[in-house]
Amino acid sequence: MTGEVTTLTRGLFDDAAVFPPGLAPLPEAVAAHDRHLASWYAEMVGPLVISATALGDLAGVLAGRETPLPIVVTLPAGPAGIPAVLAAAAELPVTVAALEVAVPPEVGVPELRSVVDSCPVPVAVEIPRDDRRVPLLQALSGTTHRAKFRTGGTSPESYPDEPELAAAIRAAAEAGVAFKATAGLHHPVRNTDPETGFEQHGFLNLLLATEAVARTAGEEEVLALLAERDASTVATRVRELAADRLALARSRFTSFGTCSITDPLIDLTDLGLIGAPA
Repeated sequence: MTGEVTTLTRGLFDDAAVFPPGLAPLPEAVAAHDRHLASWYAEMVGPLVISATALGDLAGVLAGRETPLPIVVTLPAGPAGIPAVLAAAAELPVTVAALEVAVPPEVGVPELRSVVDSCPVPVAVEIPRDDRRVPLLQALSGTTHRAKFRTGGTSPESYPDEPELAAAIRAAAEAGVAFKATAGLHHPVRNTDPETGFEQHGFLNLLLATEAVARTAGEEEVLALLAERDASTVATRVRELAADRLALARSRFTSFGTCSITDPLIDLTDLGLIGAPA
């Protein structure tokens, strides 16, 4: 797999360099993103993820630019801001690949569905970690929109445990809704962060759990896959996935946001799953 972009990695890494813990300044993040898109691993890299509040700053950063910058815009305040975001983006040299929309408590399912269905670009709806999960996923069923699951953050409580994450994956599968993940997936394999002590999910564990749910595996197997900490075991399981099973898993788990594109590249190279060109 040396120098090769495979089903495993194509479009897997959304570039969230400006978000914690990376917090790259916007000019640096744009310059780095351009370098990623000029590299051998360009097809592994998704759009640059920015907040709606950063669109004004982006105008100065992109002044004089000719090649559109592919971006995803997050709307933490909810779907009401979609028209303003699209209007602002229309004045910039960007291509809006998608929007990522939070769902405040006051926004009902019918209202959300009405807004996202009228949106001219794909929407990833951040699914709350409460009893709204299933109704919101059902509302996205049959659409081209995705779910967005938060898998970590800046506090231990931001990280769902294995049963909660397994339930979210299963609920998405039952609704027929693909999902992306955001925050906390700093490494391919389940681990304890040595600096914070936070229990972090691995993005390969998440991929394997998604494949298991797709073949209706039992809860015990799904939980074991999310909890597996042995890197060799995880890498072997990924390597042994049949091509059609890997493709199915990736169609359901489409990408994850990472504040560092190079870190997962290095980790996957160390696991022997990818390699730089000779």
